[in-house]
Amino acid sequence: MENTTGSSYFNLTMFADIGHYRYPAFIFCFLLYSFIVYANSVILIVIYRERTLHEPMFMFVALLSVNSLYGSTGFFPRFLVDLLSVGHLIPRTACFTQIYIIYTYGCNEMTTLGIMAYDRYVAVCKPLHYHRKMTSETVVKLALLAWIYPAFGLLVCISLSSRLPLCGNKIQKVFCANWNIVKLSCVNTDVNNIVGFLLTITTVFLPLCFVLFTYVQIVVVCSKSSAEFKGKVLQSCLPHMVSFVIYSITGFCDIALSRFDIENLNPFAAVVLSLEFVVIPPVLNPLIYGLKLPEIRRHILQMLSLHKRFS
Repeated sequence: MENTTGSSYFNLTMFADIGHYRYPAFIFCFLLYSFIVYANSVILIVIYRERTLHEPMFMFVALLSVNSLYGSTGFFPRFLVDLLSVGHLIPRTACFTQIYIIYTYGCNEMTTLGIMAYDRYVAVCKPLHYHRKMTSETVVKLALLAWIYPAFGLLVCISLSSRLPLCGNKIQKVFCANWNIVKLSCVNTDVNNIVGFLLTITTVFLPLCFVLFTYVQIVVVCSKSSAEFKGKVLQSCLPHMVSFVIYSITGFCDIALSRFDIENLNPFAAVVLSLEFVVIPPVLNPLIYGLKLPEIRRHILQMLSLHKRFS
């Protein structure tokens, strides 16, 4: 393979030539991004304005919305430009910056879902100790832990990748991905693989196991409780369970795709699978929490009706 170690650009090769269809695709993706910004902003405004929603569960919902805005903003602007471009070269600095934003978005999503599971576990399994355990100070500490650890871990991981001498510059994706760059390395990447593996274990699989553990405990408690109690638990836990399942599926698709030979896949299917991870959770999270949690839904409807009255 030609040695392109000195190349200052990467080439995103999964963009197919769709001719004039790129304009409808651009409009659709722009509207999708606009919806993500609008819907998650509404959730944040409602939670900020309503003091009754200044509780741990809703603070974590707000954290998910902030993360959705963060991740989608790290992906969509560049993606929209690429849709209208003939070439799809991206500077090394911009590529590694995009990797950092998208990967921290992904890790933040899983760690936030993990602390939300802990919140629901304490509320259902230890209700008498809930206000003592889930204080404002505890919420802040959990939120910082959920975001700071991935931020530093990924900084180390991406710093190692950025120093690798590369024997190519083609990335088989519509956005920059760390593993795709590591595969281009001309030298041994054992250190990168170990760091990446440890980061994946601590930010993906540990939160995943913890969420499963907490919901087993919640199911055990519900099995011994009244139908009314089960209904209340389902109402408060269902949005979190749906978000967790959706994110797990989309995250698995992205991980599997990065390890699979994309040339053996249908190009359209490969693009769709690669987009799920950065598109579906930011779109569905505000809908899930806005429609399923009555406290948020009621305040959203009040805000929208007030806006119509004065418009």
